[in-house]
Amino acid sequence: MKLDGSCHCGAVTFSLNSTHPYPYNYCFCSICRKTQGGGGFAINLGGDANSLKVEGEENISVYQAKLEGEDGLSPARRHFCKSCGSALWVYDPRWPELLHPFASAIDSELPAAPERTYLMVGSKKAWVPLEPGPNDKVFEKYPDESIADWHRRLGVEK
Repeated sequence: MKLDGSCHCGAVTFSLNSTHPYPYNYCFCSICRKTQGGGGFAINLGGDANSLKVEGEENISVYQAKLEGEDGLSPARRHFCKSCGSALWVYDPRWPELLHPFASAIDSELPAAPERTYLMVGSKKAWVPLEPGPNDKVFEKYPDESIADWHRRLGVEK
């Protein structure tokens, strides 16, 4: 599935191909919450890094988070519009074939997820409600399956 995305002010537009476009993975870690999560969480998708096309690249800023309890920065690079602050995508050089756009930056109509995964709920703030459905999975830290594995298990790859 082709995903088209943009920032709020329109200074950055982008597109990429994704076989994993279902927004199901709600992350409550402090990095997602503070840099992107208006609802106390962020949702990222899986995409093909080699298919990324960007207009307005000069308007992008990159943030590498300081890791809690560790020296140094996360290798993951969070891309934002430096004009309006919209979070766009995360790229991690440890998995160079992948790019993770934030669902909130995608303008294409995304399919509704048949179930959700709530991860890093140990970092969730008390003001954020957590109301999982009967088929949803909840993890204190990381889930036991990847974005690709979740899509394969449910037979929803595009």
